[in-house]
Order: sequence, then C-alpha cells, then structure tokens
Amino acid sequence: MTRRHPRVPFLLDNAGMTPNPPSAPSSDADPMPIAPPQPDFELCCGNGCDPCIFDLHDLAVDAYRQALRAWRARHPDAPA
Repeated sequence: MTRRHPRVPFLLDNAGMTPNPPSAPSSDADPMPIAPPQPDFELCCGNGCDPCIFDLHDLAVDAYRQALRAWRARHPDAPA
C-alpha cells in the first residue's frame, strides 16, 4: 500500500518490508534500510489534515524501524 500526501516529499510504502528468506544474503543484495527524511515544518499547512505529513512521517519511521530490525536479524555481524 502506497500513500502520498500532496505536500510530502517521500512515499509511505509497505512493499519490501518483509524479511528475506533465512539464507545468508549479501549486503549488496540486501542493503541496510534508510530512515525517511524529516519533513520541513513549513510543509505543514496547519489545517489539521488527516493524515498530516507528520502522521505519515511517523508511520514511515515505524516501517523503517521494523525493516531495520529485520535487516539486523539477517546481518548480525553488521556494525550498529
């Protein structure tokens, strides 16, 4: 499911958040997830949108943290 707010510079995408099979993946084929960028405060219109860009960012951060936990489980020797 992909949602995009008209003022949000990033996508909230649940695709690709499932862990890879338990084989030993290479870090090239399974890169470490990257945190979503914090939206600028100026992008918020202040009208109480549902969802607000900050709500979408919070959801994206939650998805990132889940993906990072799964990635670290697949790469236990990777630096923290």
